[in-house]
Amino acid sequence: MTTPGLGLPMAVPAEGLPARVRVHEVGARDGLQNEKEVVPTEVKAEFVRRLAAAGLTTVEATSFVHPKWVPQLADAEELFPLVRDLRSPSGQAVHLPVLVPNERGLDRALALGATRVAVFASATESFAKANLNRTVDEALAMFEPVVARARAAGVHVRGYLSMCFGDPWEGPVPVDRVVRVCRALLDMGCDELSLGDTIGVATPGHVGALLTALAGEGVPVSALGVHFHDTYGQALANTLAALRHGVTTVDASAGGLGGCPYAKSATGNLATEDLVWMLTGLGIDTGIDLGLLTATSGWMAGHLGRPSPSRTVRALSHKE
Repeated sequence: MTTPGLGLPMAVPAEGLPARVRVHEVGARDGLQNEKEVVPTEVKAEFVRRLAAAGLTTVEATSFVHPKWVPQLADAEELFPLVRDLRSPSGQAVHLPVLVPNERGLDRALALGATRVAVFASATESFAKANLNRTVDEALAMFEPVVARARAAGVHVRGYLSMCFGDPWEGPVPVDRVVRVCRALLDMGCDELSLGDTIGVATPGHVGALLTALAGEGVPVSALGVHFHDTYGQALANTLAALRHGVTTVDASAGGLGGCPYAKSATGNLATEDLVWMLTGLGIDTGIDLGLLTATSGWMAGHLGRPSPSRTVRALSHKE
């Protein structure tokens, strides 16, 4: 047990939790892609730089989706070279994954020297149709050559799986359906999976049931990350449930930015600051400077013209 520093909670470790968690920061991509106004390229680049300076070692930089579909990230070719060679305060290279929807997107990413890419699949037919205009199996078939080519080029591949717990059109999603698509993504060569609660309806028991089922099908917990939305205020509770099952990678968005443009009931992502506050209180190492992170989210909120929805950002800002 340690006493808190300025703006930090008391650290009281709990049994059965990992000693360290890797935060996969998605604010610069998943967060900014939902903004109504396009954020200038240099502001995006500075956002990524500040996140890296705060100690985040994985910062999802942008998306190589066609600009017609995500105009907010149409500057991917201009942005990526501005941040490509970032290092953390300790001198470690910062991982900068980029989203690639197809082989054309992969070509664009590889041409700029990307070493980490992500594909975006769905556990449900309705969302696969809305997001990719394909069935689940057609989308998986589209991703196979993307993953194969990326792996052949020595590039790390993450597989996002949306609607793992509930779908706005179909309701609750059966666990076995999610397991099937997870298994397919791993079998085609994805290095890791991110389990998405796209509309924020998961609860801790549901999270535990899915992770138990995945383990039963031979999916290693080391290959799993979790991506929770806070629509019903469950994101931190769900994260804690995942940690108790051995998950050590958690997606979060600085300042709680983001949602999903193809699922209108999807509200913001879990705020990175709220996550780091909880992990710090549990004595779990993240390597993140909460003060610098909070300042970064406050800076971005100023550029966006509205206060951050993160409770921790607001609380710490009021202490200043």
